[in-house]
Amino acid sequence: MSKKKYKIAVIQLNLNDVAENNLKKCLSWVRDAANQGAEVISLPELYSSHYFCQSEDVDNFALAEPLYSTSFIAFSALAKELGVVIIVPFFEKRMAGIYHNSAYIINTDGSEAGLYRKMHIPDDPHFYEKFYFTPGDLGFKAFPTEKGKIGTLICWDQWYPEAARLTALQGADVLFYPTAIGWHPLEKEQYGENQHGAWMNVMKGHAVANGVYVAAANRIGLEQYIEGTAGIQFWGSSFIAGPQGEILAQASHDKEEILIAEVDLDLQENVRQNWPFFRDRRIDAFGDITKRAID
Repeated sequence: MSKKKYKIAVIQLNLNDVAENNLKKCLSWVRDAANQGAEVISLPELYSSHYFCQSEDVDNFALAEPLYSTSFIAFSALAKELGVVIIVPFFEKRMAGIYHNSAYIINTDGSEAGLYRKMHIPDDPHFYEKFYFTPGDLGFKAFPTEKGKIGTLICWDQWYPEAARLTALQGADVLFYPTAIGWHPLEKEQYGENQHGAWMNVMKGHAVANGVYVAAANRIGLEQYIEGTAGIQFWGSSFIAGPQGEILAQASHDKEEILIAEVDLDLQENVRQNWPFFRDRRIDAFGDITKRAID
């Protein structure tokens, strides 16, 4: 049952390694987070490999795994052993030709509390995700767990207030954003500060507009594995924000870290009572939001 207070954690890691090594590494870091008191723990996006979407290469589909195989087996056993909830973002092979960017939500008894498939799929230079991922078809969900009711969105989803709103309206205490975002090194000097600031601001805005906690788990490190390119410098800066957008914990740009913060449901309710954005929503006037454009 959900408690009035519980501790959440995001883990920030360099994941530029092979699947077997990344799995061992992440299992160890989750254990460390639990030992520090974390009760709901999130890994970064696509935890098991380097960020392969820098190119369009059919060989990278070999990195995908069927549902309830390697990742689920390993983290299910760990969740049950530690009595924690774990968010495990992975590359899902649904069937030949259909792949998703997904996340397991694993409950304290090792069972599946939910499955989320990334809804918004980007296609930017060196973020060629549309080549690999079919858009999610499970919708936006808040998942009841033994620790609390949590929502999971993934990376590009973080730019969409509609995704945050629909998840929060289902009663999520926290919006988790497993992420893989960074700078193109040749653009960092000119655009880097504004890009990073926008990333922080939009998610803090989701926290404020919905009166929820927000937790972003990013990776770090320069991943430069394609000859003739500068790669991607993942900017880290993972954070946890409270329901007024206040930063409760913030990581560096370049170190592997565990961030832990407390979710206080009494505080959340107080914030919503004083800033009653849900009460004042004009749902009678929002019908056009489902249109591509209003023209």
